[in-house]
Amino acid sequence: MRRQRGLSLVGLILVGGLLVMVALVGMKVAPSVIEYFTILRNVKAMAASGELRGATVPDVRKAFDRRADVDDIKSITSKDLEITKEGNDVVISFAYEKRVHLFGPVSLIIDYQGSSAPGR
Repeated sequence: MRRQRGLSLVGLILVGGLLVMVALVGMKVAPSVIEYFTILRNVKAMAASGELRGATVPDVRKAFDRRADVDDIKSITSKDLEITKEGNDVVISFAYEKRVHLFGPVSLIIDYQGSSAPGR
């Protein structure tokens, strides 16, 4: 007899179940990751543009609030930003934690942080 090759039905069901679980986690985490990259892009764009030259901290916070309204950012507000100056450049940093409910009592906690400073 020739040796049988391939997956058995039980193996196929287990692999399929694993793929479904990975896909479900990915679908629940993806919006959080997309929002993080949107926040990071806005913070870097604000620091790179000339709109913050000579701006005060409240001006920077208002500028972020305007951008957050347009991009529908809900995870952080302008109060969560840490705004400092390094030389003549304004550096905007943020850090927050996002809890993503998976199923039942299981949640995933993701720590996000970012900065407008180059190389961070």
